[in-house]
Amino acid sequence: MEIPEGPWQWLYYPMTLVLVIADAPVPASPSEVLVIGGGTLLAHGELLLPLVVLTAFAGSFCGDALLFLLFRGGLNTWLNRWRWGRLIDRGVTAALQKGGESSTYAAIVAARFIPGGRTASVAAAGLAEVPLKPFLISSASGSAIWAAWMTGLGLASGLATDLPLWANVALGTLVGILAGTILAAVIRLRRRPAALRAVPAEAAAGVPAGPATVPSSGSAAEPR
Repeated sequence: MEIPEGPWQWLYYPMTLVLVIADAPVPASPSEVLVIGGGTLLAHGELLLPLVVLTAFAGSFCGDALLFLLFRGGLNTWLNRWRWGRLIDRGVTAALQKGGESSTYAAIVAARFIPGGRTASVAAAGLAEVPLKPFLISSASGSAIWAAWMTGLGLASGLATDLPLWANVALGTLVGILAGTILAAVIRLRRRPAALRAVPAEAAAGVPAGPATVPSSGSAAEPR
């Protein structure tokens, strides 16, 4: 396998690995843009396909495991001793409020395609003390699909158009955001019937209905 020449070959992989890992506790990390950009660079012969996909997969899987163990062990409380730790904790709490507290294995696979969904589903799984082995299997499955999807978006846009690199990355990112928005809408529609069924059940049991709230991640996982 011939290694392409150019600076991207040695700069892209470590930078993408670090930022995809960081995207788990810090959803503002531009990991999707970098992976899609890697696909676009593939279309121009700047990178190697196996390494782009492997880098994205490894970053996603390792970031998931790190965040899961952090919340499963209650170490997020330790983070609150520092200002940067409190920023991470507030970011996770915001993701939980936006994405919900679902800790199902399907959510661990699919929620990473929704902005902030990866953080919410993995943190919720840690807080719910989901067994480690099934979590890692779900994370590996979701990471593999996500890595292939994001790389494919960039590669397809790069091969299908003659646009500059930045325009192809923007196009691929736009398609990814649109797909995530549609998936989020489908998930909300699937949750709504269950929520509507729960209201009459609570009324029959004499339980007053009220808005659901998501506690701060720092208070939800005290050390055991």
